[in-house]
Amino acid sequence: MYEANTESCENMKIKKVIVINGRGGCGKDTLCDFTAERYKVRNISSITPIKELAMQAGWDGNKDPKSRKMLADLKQLFVEYNDLCNNYVVGQAEEFSKSDEDIMFVHIRECDEIKKFMASCAKVPGVDCVSLLVRRTTNDGYGKELLGNSADDDVEKMTYDFVYENNKILEELPEDFNTFLKANVLK
Repeated sequence: MYEANTESCENMKIKKVIVINGRGGCGKDTLCDFTAERYKVRNISSITPIKELAMQAGWDGNKDPKSRKMLADLKQLFVEYNDLCNNYVVGQAEEFSKSDEDIMFVHIRECDEIKKFMASCAKVPGVDCVSLLVRRTTNDGYGKELLGNSADDDVEKMTYDFVYENNKILEELPEDFNTFLKANVLK
């Protein structure tokens, strides 16, 4: 939650929309939470409307490989049917542009959906949209296994504006990510 004693984005000419992506468990949500300690942040996911539909159909919120595949398949059906997820995130970007928030993180996994949203977001006045890939570099084999769906397995099949290597211990991570954001993304 944003607190009164945090930094502002006064030096930013326009608001930043950051499409954040990376394999499950790489630390995206943690990085967004750390950012929200310093700035007014809106943190959304393109999968939100799909999760709401899946819960109505009996999904228990589990993020195992079977559930991840079901969500990815359901999302693809709605992409083809009425572009539900892109319409949702574009609507959020429009609301963000009129809010007092500084940064909006948009979690999107599929490369084609990222490109589509970024093209749509370019038409939203007062925002600058960039893409950020988060990689977690460990020696324990993390990130090598396939999860069985393109939303998770294909995250590195596009070129991102920025790449953040999440290789710090948790205590060092907030300052390291803030330094990275200021030096690169928030320019």
